[in-house]
Amino acid sequence: QVQLGESGGGLVQPGGSLRLSCAASGSFFTTMGWYRRAPGQQRELVAVITRGGSTNYADSVKGRFTISRDNAKNTVYLQMNSLKPEDTALYYCNARGLTRSADYWGQGTQVTVSS
Repeated sequence: QVQLGESGGGLVQPGGSLRLSCAASGSFFTTMGWYRRAPGQQRELVAVITRGGSTNYADSVKGRFTISRDNAKNTVYLQMNSLKPEDTALYYCNARGLTRSADYWGQGTQVTVSS
């Protein structure tokens, strides 16, 4: 059974940095990524990365966030710099395999940007 374990969330001041990590167990993943849901909002894409290293970012985080992955460890990272209060959200890790049903989500890690 695939499990995703997220870590690295927390409280940070505006302009600060955080690094999220997500380790996935036991499968082959094509795309891995991060999504977020702010209070009262729908879940939205933050960044995704393919197994080959191609990336896609939400416009709101381009230039500030960097996604990376370690295929050998089935781990995806999100380096978040120049954080803003509007980045406050519950951040979810996602991993997808070769079939449509192979779509897995973590429990979420809270990121709060506040002075």
